[in-house]
Amino acid sequence: MLKSARRQGKPQRDPEGRMPLAEHLRELRNRLMKSVLAILAVTVVGLVYYKQIADFLTEPLRDAVGCTEGFGRAADEGEACAEITLNGLIAPFTVMLKVGLTTGIVLACPVWLHQLWAFLAPGLHSHEKKYARSFVAAGVPLFLGGAYLAYIVLPAMAATLIEFTPDGTGNLVPLDDLLDIITRMVVVFGLAFELPLVLVMLNLSGIITGRRMLGWWRVMVVSITLFAAVATPSGDPLTMGALAAPIVLLYFIAVGISLFNDRRRSRKDPYAGLSDDEASPLDHTPEKVGAIEPVDGPSALPEVSPEDGPTRRNGYDDAT
Repeated sequence: MLKSARRQGKPQRDPEGRMPLAEHLRELRNRLMKSVLAILAVTVVGLVYYKQIADFLTEPLRDAVGCTEGFGRAADEGEACAEITLNGLIAPFTVMLKVGLTTGIVLACPVWLHQLWAFLAPGLHSHEKKYARSFVAAGVPLFLGGAYLAYIVLPAMAATLIEFTPDGTGNLVPLDDLLDIITRMVVVFGLAFELPLVLVMLNLSGIITGRRMLGWWRVMVVSITLFAAVATPSGDPLTMGALAAPIVLLYFIAVGISLFNDRRRSRKDPYAGLSDDEASPLDHTPEKVGAIEPVDGPSALPEVSPEDGPTRRNGYDDAT
């Protein structure tokens, strides 16, 4: 009895996913809370193993620009190098927090990507939700792929920047500043690789067509190049190209998938490309009329035999 009454008192969900504004805000709060808790849980693990993680992050940079023999000998030989240092008693604690938070954001991406999909899913149709699940499955390797690309590009970027050091001088690189650059590069590269996924999702939702996306290709290439120039600290062509080229390639792959989806959708529904306020086209071509077939029906006049002649009534021929 209590269970049935509780079920009857529970509000029913709209099958089309419509909710009041307060429900949307409450849903957004719950999704954000779950994402933050997942990031914090992974961050705690990152804090425990932060020394190993910090060594993993800085090892390629030490190999690329590190002064293995000290500043004095490197300056005498005209070699530009840097030494990673910490300044102050609080610096190791700050580094530990930054390493742990970066680990939490990157490794918890399956959870917060799933929460993002769960927030958007009620607004999708049933046949679109299966695509959204595959987006989550594709979004995780794309984000991790962008983060790994940043990890590969960082040594070349550091070597380019260290070349600007004047001869005879050394370069001290604070570890907390270096981790800021690494975190920014990893997150920016990872999020940039999600762009084609967002475009395909908008196409499958019917918001953007593949033909329109293809018409934007010049603007998109320029925008991606400018974004790569701003996102990379060094600004050298190698680092910019390493970020811009994969994103441009993924953009055109997204355009191809969208065009294929539009063609598939037009086969099933020829009016799928019309907007809500646009009338469907009418075919005004007249069709050919077939041969006229005789139709048997009752005669309008009564049959009169020739022998009898017409019947006269009141001096008139009674035709009826």
